[in-house]
Amino acid sequence: MKQKYLALAVAAGAFSASGAHAQSSVQLYGLIDLSAVAYTTNADAAGNHVIGMGHDGEPWFSGSRWGLRGAEDIGGGSKILFNLESEFVAANGASEDPGQIFDRDAWVGIENATIGQLSAGFRDTIAKDFSGLYGDPYTSTKFSPAEGAYTNSNNFKQLIFYSAGPTGTRNENGIQWRKLFSNGIYAAAGYQFSNSTQFANGSGYQGALGWNVGPVSIGGFYNHTNNDGFTGQTFSVGGTYRFGIGRVNAGYFHYTGKQGALPDRQDNAWTVSFKLAPHGPLDYELGYQQMHVKNAAYDSDGNIPNANSSLFDTADTTVHNGYKETVYASTFYHLSKRTELYLAADYMKLHGGYTVAGTFGHNDQIEVATGIRTRF
Repeated sequence: MKQKYLALAVAAGAFSASGAHAQSSVQLYGLIDLSAVAYTTNADAAGNHVIGMGHDGEPWFSGSRWGLRGAEDIGGGSKILFNLESEFVAANGASEDPGQIFDRDAWVGIENATIGQLSAGFRDTIAKDFSGLYGDPYTSTKFSPAEGAYTNSNNFKQLIFYSAGPTGTRNENGIQWRKLFSNGIYAAAGYQFSNSTQFANGSGYQGALGWNVGPVSIGGFYNHTNNDGFTGQTFSVGGTYRFGIGRVNAGYFHYTGKQGALPDRQDNAWTVSFKLAPHGPLDYELGYQQMHVKNAAYDSDGNIPNANSSLFDTADTTVHNGYKETVYASTFYHLSKRTELYLAADYMKLHGGYTVAGTFGHNDQIEVATGIRTRF
């Protein structure tokens, strides 16, 4: 009989063992987001629209994923943590990043009340998890060591790149410290090693400081990236105000990027968003963001590269100014605590010299999607 119960526990994805001083647990978890119908305008150079399952199968809000997370109590108020997480595309079953099994998380750490959490490996950047609180209305409501990143695949996700390190919005070969103090102050810092003989090239560091006080969470981060010999720096401040059935978020980002002999690229971006969750199964979100670029070099395809990227064309001798603005809205119908249906849309407008690959030379785009999201 004991063997039967043990097999059931392992099959459920959780196993706990206790000794004189230690307890351990491993949990299997996941999330599936499928944008059943998505509509996008200006989806090619001729200005045609496309209808399908998301953006080439990509869901609107959350990358579908499965993972394993574990903890072991080693005594003295300390525990060892680990997280392994893999992303896939629900529409076709493909891996999000072929050849990389755990393309969302692969890290191990130690945590206790005194030092906070120390971790090493592959995980979200400090700035990404921190600024998700004010970057859009779909993530964390308070600063904490937990993941709090942005929504998945849409035209209003672009603020996420101001939080990126040398290898994107997740640190490879990184070490991080995160701590939420009892007075509501949250602090975090991280460093990414280049793992090369050129110690600085490909490295980066970040720091974040925030405060959860009453209905308000407010703070900011600093991000420094060394990428292929070009440095990028981002300063950001923002916060959220929680009230009754809703919350209001606002944030500002300033980015400076080196471009070789060209003038430094200067970005200024800001966003404001709202969420209302009245009693009942429905909630509603509305947001706006604006991104200004000055002295930005195009990439080899004639588009503005993401911030903290070295993809600009070093042979280009011209720089460009312009801005992009996006308004978005959504509603969720919650079938249960784990499953919901959604309807979402955004409208993006490009001004001046701001160009992006996804509009194929056009200066605006509409995206609409409906789908289902469930967790286990």
